[in-house]
Amino acid sequence: ITYESRALSDVEQRIGQHVASLINDGDCLQMGIGAIPDAALACLRDRQHLGIHTEMFSDGVLPLLEAGVIDNSRKKIARGRCVTSFTMGTQALYDRVDDNPEVVFLDAEFVNNPVVIAKNAQATSINSAIQIDLSGQVCADSLGHKIYSGVGGQVDFVLGATSSEHGKSIIALPSTARDGTLSRLVSTLASGSGVVTTRAHVDYVVTEFGVARLRGRSIAERARDLIEIAHPDFQESLAKDARELLRLRV
Repeated sequence: ITYESRALSDVEQRIGQHVASLINDGDCLQMGIGAIPDAALACLRDRQHLGIHTEMFSDGVLPLLEAGVIDNSRKKIARGRCVTSFTMGTQALYDRVDDNPEVVFLDAEFVNNPVVIAKNAQATSINSAIQIDLSGQVCADSLGHKIYSGVGGQVDFVLGATSSEHGKSIIALPSTARDGTLSRLVSTLASGSGVVTTRAHVDYVVTEFGVARLRGRSIAERARDLIEIAHPDFQESLAKDARELLRLRV
């Protein structure tokens, strides 16, 4: 099975730039498949000594491997090697990993173990969401009561990253859905939505409009910061809901 990445939209490129601004030399990355991880990886050409410990990766890592940006030299788990459970992408990706000692495929029971993840310093998880409420609760698996996807490795890697020395978790998503008619940042999650990642474990939320750091912030501070990175068309209504429904001073 091959997967061809599509051209990045302006929104995705802006999100990628904001995510990349949070990535430091020596970070050990977890990312998934899709436009936002690819957009972030494309902005990391000037970094050094990045590592990969992730459930899966795609073609976005290839330019960084070829440039030596990803060398896995600072990892404690499988130093010098990219660790993953599977890959999905183009034939070029499969040709690169085939019989390549720099890439090790291991059981997800090991790769996704938060205790294992946390052993690498600067573990950085990059995941996405369907909705995030103004307190920072992350819904990533359902549209209300309707299941959209599996939970995947998000919880495992968020827990591992936030337990890692100088680690961090990033949730990146477009600010709107349905051609800009719905805000993904909401006062309260849609009825029936599941909380995949709790507000206690999110460090950063990123949209095309910027970065909100949630860790250590009060609920009112979180709401204020999240409203600032919501789409401008929805900021006024979100602030009104925060004041009237949630009784927050924002």
